[in-house]
Amino acid sequence: MEPGAKLASAVILLVSILTYWYKSNVDDVLNDRLKNVLESFLDVEAKQQSGYSPRVAVGYGACMDLFINAKYMVENETFPASPQNYLQIDNKQELMEMFAYFFQHGAAAERFMSSDEGFEEIVDMATKTDHYWAQGGNAPVMASRFAKEGAKVLLAAKMTDDYKKKLPAGVEVVGGHVGKDDVHLIWEYKAGETWDGVSAPRANRFIIHSDLNNPRMESVESFSERLPSFQPQLLVVSGLQMMDNFPFKEGERLARIGAIHQQMQDMGPDTRVHFEMASFVDVSLLEDLTQHIVPYADSLGMNEQELPNLHSLLTEGKVTEVANSNPRIAVVLDQMRDIYKLLSSDTGGNRPLTRIHLHTLAYQAILIKKGSAWKNNNLAAVKASLTANRWVCANKEISVDKSFLIMDDSFATSSREGGRRVPFDKSNPTACWEEEDLGVSICLAPMLVCKEAVQTAGGGDNISAAGLAMQI
Repeated sequence: MEPGAKLASAVILLVSILTYWYKSNVDDVLNDRLKNVLESFLDVEAKQQSGYSPRVAVGYGACMDLFINAKYMVENETFPASPQNYLQIDNKQELMEMFAYFFQHGAAAERFMSSDEGFEEIVDMATKTDHYWAQGGNAPVMASRFAKEGAKVLLAAKMTDDYKKKLPAGVEVVGGHVGKDDVHLIWEYKAGETWDGVSAPRANRFIIHSDLNNPRMESVESFSERLPSFQPQLLVVSGLQMMDNFPFKEGERLARIGAIHQQMQDMGPDTRVHFEMASFVDVSLLEDLTQHIVPYADSLGMNEQELPNLHSLLTEGKVTEVANSNPRIAVVLDQMRDIYKLLSSDTGGNRPLTRIHLHTLAYQAILIKKGSAWKNNNLAAVKASLTANRWVCANKEISVDKSFLIMDDSFATSSREGGRRVPFDKSNPTACWEEEDLGVSICLAPMLVCKEAVQTAGGGDNISAAGLAMQI
């Protein structure tokens, strides 16, 4: 071998050794960091109060979720040349174009399919490959999580007897009976999955339904009759995205929103009210909600797509269709502050906002008003993060080997003047601080992100309910 060739081989070998050494050291550092986060979180969770059984009322609706891997639904389809966001789905072409639109952004979406026959064909196609069924609907999922955390729960939903029998102990149901539970078809995909060369930036889901029952919130009246004697400490309003672009008769939607609005107003000072947001695209619906629902909630729950949507509507009067799947912490904290400033004042009959919970793929952020009834902010952020991993990985035991962190070694508290950098503290990975000018406390906990998502639908509901259960 020529001297030059020997030198080149030696250099290649040295580079390989150094690369291996560097990667091994980086992996060791990351694993140590993960272990520190998990151990710290489990220590905090172990201090959770036991034996406490708060009363929680949750509305509205129920359905059966049919889960399918999205790749089976598109494996014989070409990625559309012009992905588009439709307000509702009328045919298969629109279905593919709309799924492509959200898939390429890694964003969640839920839409009504106008053709019942067309929806049944899609469901039939889905059941001919790998799939599974689960109890669905925002309200039952949240109710089940509250019950698992020790709460006594009143659930407003119309459902079959079979559905009711599968709910956990501690959940009382009002709202009526249906002969057949509505089906929601959930297309799930993992981060990095490809369709015709297009890759998803993160794991998420796309939901379609042809549900004629749940959008009308028919359990509201029965719920109202039972609430005074149940005396909830927390009322949770959820599932209102079912109204999005549903073909209501003239005035019907506003009447149903009005009934929910009245229910929220009827709650006494000892009952806090939480509104769980979702994917809304109908501007007129969002305008109705920001007028009749949002100002009458003490607490708001949302993800990284729903936060900029609400912020944009409140500050600019328009809806954001998709958002960054991994937004900068400084940006979202500023958006949370803006929303808090707008909604925390008492302007005659409303409930001043005292809590915002943002759940993202990378972190949990909870803002509460200092001196408010909300407690255990650190525990709530930690519990939300642990619940997210357990739910998405479908395993009570959290594995460091099957998890990773997205958060950097530090973050800025604001993108505006006066912001400061907060370094990662391995001994106390949840960052909590107070802001005197706003009179709030904020806790931010990193997420132990599940490497291989088993289920994504229902994640936000479980996360929000787990956090709330720690703060009632």
